[in-house]
Amino acid sequence: MNYKELLAQAAELERQIAAAREIEAAGALAEIKAKIAEFGFTVKDVFSEKKTRKLREASGPKYRDPDTGATWSGMVLEPLWLKGKDRASFAI
Repeated sequence: MNYKELLAQAAELERQIAAAREIEAAGALAEIKAKIAEFGFTVKDVFSEKKTRKLREASGPKYRDPDTGATWSGMVLEPLWLKGKDRASFAI
């Protein structure tokens, strides 16, 4: 086979692929619509994102080191000045 024959075959395969996709997509869409109707799903049911953990909004400091004045919000890593100590005594 030469280059032009292979290009012609590729074009024919692309046409067949597009036709097969169109037929299969129509069938899939019909199945989806039937299930939506059967179970009474709404647009929100179908297209809403999964429940995700919301990022906490940045809050102000909750703890203060009386020696240095350093603060900590209680999020992320515990600072060394608070590690192993009673947090209540450092609460703001």
